[in-house]
Amino acid sequence: MATAKEVFEQVKATALAATGPDERALQIDYDALEKKMASALGTRTIALLHINQYLPEGYEDQGHFNAIAVTEGNVVYDMVIGDQYFRYDIFSAADLTKFQTIDGIYKDEEKREEISFLSVRLQHGDEAHILLGLNEDQRASVLAIGEKLSSARHPE
Repeated sequence: MATAKEVFEQVKATALAATGPDERALQIDYDALEKKMASALGTRTIALLHINQYLPEGYEDQGHFNAIAVTEGNVVYDMVIGDQYFRYDIFSAADLTKFQTIDGIYKDEEKREEISFLSVRLQHGDEAHILLGLNEDQRASVLAIGEKLSSARHPE
């Protein structure tokens, strides 16, 4: 369980870690971002959080990464964060029209390597929200969110 403040701290840590040694640091106004996230999440308790290391294909050019937060009541926040940019979508597990999981291998032709990944795509109407796991920790949070939302959407 996490508060809006704790979600912000995890997002901030991810943003700070996203800068490579030869790269310019992200130009995020963290004070403003904290206020925006607090306003968006309010007093809701966040049960699960996944932060995509990279933005999945199809997201806005302004964003650098996104965080998917799921409340105890199965409400999903997809927050896109970038330099001077913050956008979020809110939807309920009940709104999902499609739930797709892909466990596969991506072939990076430039680096000549294969990268395993786990992806969960949440679809409602024309909107798609993607969780992407590239290592064991990321895969675990993707699976946890997938299990929570699929159980809420399709209870036995």
